[in-house]
Amino acid sequence: MTLAALPQLLRPRALRPGDLVVVASLSGPLHTVYEPDLEQAVVVLQRMGFRVRRAPLLEAGRHRWWSAATPAEIAREFNALLRDPEVRAIIAHDGGQSVLGYLDLIDFEAIVADPKPILGYSDISLLHLVLYARTGLVGFHTDMATPGLGGHWQAAPAARRAELEKLYSTLLTGTEPIGALPATPSWECWRAGRAEGRLIGGVINRIVLAQATPYALPLERFDGAVLFWEETGGQASYVWSYLQVLRHSGVLDRISGMVVGVPHAIDGLDSTDASPALPEIVLDVLGDRDIPVLGNVEFGHAGPNLPMPVGIRVALDAQQRTLSLLEPAVRPHAMTGPVG
Repeated sequence: MTLAALPQLLRPRALRPGDLVVVASLSGPLHTVYEPDLEQAVVVLQRMGFRVRRAPLLEAGRHRWWSAATPAEIAREFNALLRDPEVRAIIAHDGGQSVLGYLDLIDFEAIVADPKPILGYSDISLLHLVLYARTGLVGFHTDMATPGLGGHWQAAPAARRAELEKLYSTLLTGTEPIGALPATPSWECWRAGRAEGRLIGGVINRIVLAQATPYALPLERFDGAVLFWEETGGQASYVWSYLQVLRHSGVLDRISGMVVGVPHAIDGLDSTDASPALPEIVLDVLGDRDIPVLGNVEFGHAGPNLPMPVGIRVALDAQQRTLSLLEPAVRPHAMTGPVG
């Protein structure tokens, strides 16, 4: 695929008060113990002004192996939501290990005909990457319903909850750029510098897996991009290996900047002779590539997520520890079709 043939950026229509948001099992099942968290997530979405409905597969206790249902069943329900004009946004209930099973069953034409925000991270980040590659759809790398809005958000201080609620509402309804994301003292400059480019990323193991499929992002999509990634579980050596795959594939030679999320439950990040810290791993693989790196940013598995919309242009200043969204993630109602 040549650069000229790449899809234009496809922004969903901005949501309005009273629009329908559906919570769906796009990957893992709903365990009965987390039903109260899901109910709390519904309350949060309603407080933002939306109507909320649960998709039929989102039934406590329902599962097939590690998934909510078979890949064909999940795809059938997902496609029905994509085709339903009343549904204006879809938020994943949770992540999991299922998206790889139905990539070839997705109705991409329905997405182009009526693009909608699809919210989530973890396994859902694979969905964002594939839909962006095939249709240009902006990916809403945000908290999921059950572990996020109904879980991490509820454990956060009230001021942080209010800040996130306003930020998410603006992301879905606002047609002006959000600008600087709210930084915290945890943000760290791992390599100074500034960059502007389209935001591309997700959980790092899903980025690598996506690039091993026919649905991979063409390398040209990474030209000048700001790569964001996070990881959960496993070993520090796994992260090093994933970064090496991105180096060998040429991705690291094309990006203009990098943003790294807060690591979660990764063994071996001890900053000793035997176990390096995450910044050491990143800089080791980057070598002499002169790109800015901002680390320890709040997105991913470690807690309440800042939104990282895939495909949107951002400005990164690692030394000043700022990350700004330069474009809106949604389009005004009067506009139709792709927006470059």
